[in-house]
This record gives sequence, C-alpha cells and structure tokens, in this order.
Amino acid sequence: MNCGHKLSKMNVLILIVEDEKDIVKMLEYNLQKEGYRTVAVSNGEEVVRAAVQGQPDLILLDLMLPGMDGFAVCQELRKHGQTAAVPIIMLTAKSQEADKIVGLELGADDYVTKPFSPRELSARIKAVLRRSQRQRQTPEILRIGDLAIDFSRIRVTFKDKVVDLTAKEFELLKTLIQARGRVLSRDYLLDTVWGLDHATEIQTRTVDVHVTTLRKKIRAAAGHIITVKNYGYRFDSEG
Repeated sequence: MNCGHKLSKMNVLILIVEDEKDIVKMLEYNLQKEGYRTVAVSNGEEVVRAAVQGQPDLILLDLMLPGMDGFAVCQELRKHGQTAAVPIIMLTAKSQEADKIVGLELGADDYVTKPFSPRELSARIKAVLRRSQRQRQTPEILRIGDLAIDFSRIRVTFKDKVVDLTAKEFELLKTLIQARGRVLSRDYLLDTVWGLDHATEIQTRTVDVHVTTLRKKIRAAAGHIITVKNYGYRFDSEG
C-alpha cells in the first residue's frame, strides 16, 4: 500500500472484488480512465491473499460473492494486520438499511448500492481515500478537550497532569486512534497490541478488560471508544 504524504491517482491501486464479468469490465474501464491502477478477483476466498500480496490502497467489495460473502470477507480483512487499515467500499444490490449498518460495523468505509453511476463511485473513492490519508497522518500530539495524547513521548495528560497508562494501554489507545472511525476486531487488536495471532476466548476477553480500564483512566475521552457488539471497538473522534 502506498503510504506517502500524498497519493496521486497513478500510484493508487484498487482491488476489485466482483464475480460479474460485465461489472468488472465496466469498473476497470472507468477506474483506469480516471488514472487508477486496478486488479480484480472474483471469489471471496481469494481476497485476503490478493490484498496481502498486492497491498491495494482501496478495495471495492461486492456483497454477493461465491465462496465467502462480502460481510465475511470484510471481517477477515479487518482481522489481518496487513489488510486491517485498507479502505473498503462495499458494492451491493441490497439497499436495506440493516445491511448497510452491518457492513459499516464490520469495518467497511462506505457503501454504494447498485446500480450506481461511475461519477458517483469516483466521488466516493476520492472521499474515502482522502479520509484514509488524513488518518495515516496522525499528529504527534492529539488533543481532545483537556486530554492530550503525545505519541512521540508516549504520554497522556489530563489538565496537564500525567495519566498513568501501562505500555499495553497506551498501545491500545494509539492503535484505536490511528484507525479512528474504523472498527477493529478483538482478534486484530490482540494481534497488533499483544502479538497474539491465534487467540483463545480468555485472551480475547483481555481486550475488553483493557478497554474498560482505559476508559476509566481517560474519563474525559472514554466516550470516544465505541463498542461494536460481538465484534470489537472503534475510536470516534467526533464522539
């Protein structure tokens, strides 16, 4: 994935996950015409491997796929350290609000209902890439009211008084903030913060315990750490 200060279209690789050949051709034609590079896969089970190998800057993910549906694929992508931060736009014929909510809670960045115009999709892609770029540019010090998180000094203060966080608590807070707005699964947090890539149920509860403790210690910003039921957590900077 390209991680420079500014992405140009020529450097942006978009992974298209779609099993309808006509739609793939249409997407490839319009995206390449816009200056993006593209690669396509048609089976849900191929997506994680393709994303790890290709390191795309954005994934267009159809919901109805052979092998694994788009919801399951999105969940798998968000579990892996190499793909957890890749922006995902879901493409689907389903327009029910419940489906959109599920997709967004599983970590999708946006949701486009078929049929869509190339101009609409292009605008959505640009908006998601801009948000992703801003999220990667985490400031050295983030202020939320009277709370200040200093990433360079690994220190948190509230009203200029140091908040005593353990190393794991600080790393957990940092990981959530750097992905702000995106849902991170417990498995992903265990892998990233604790280095556990195959977690037991007891180890998974470790994340919940640390989040509870972290919320108590940063009371002023506790409401920014949002629980997504049965999945994980996200940091909402607007909370």
